[in-house]
Amino acid sequence: MSAEPKKKQITLILAALLYIIGLGGIHRIYTGHTMVGIVQLLTMGGCGFWQLWDLIQIFQGKFLDANGNPLES
Repeated sequence: MSAEPKKKQITLILAALLYIIGLGGIHRIYTGHTMVGIVQLLTMGGCGFWQLWDLIQIFQGKFLDANGNPLES
């Protein structure tokens, strides 16, 4: 059974807006990376650096969901 493709725009919004208020990792949970998302949430996005790296990956189109699929535009 295939999971619904995750949207790039939603992932970007979750990563960027929640980065501003210190809730890093919600975008990871959305894309199926639950454990990594919880770790990011507990560490405030890896003190912001991990979250920033993810934002760059999303912008470049290199961020993948938990199944290894690229995000849907």
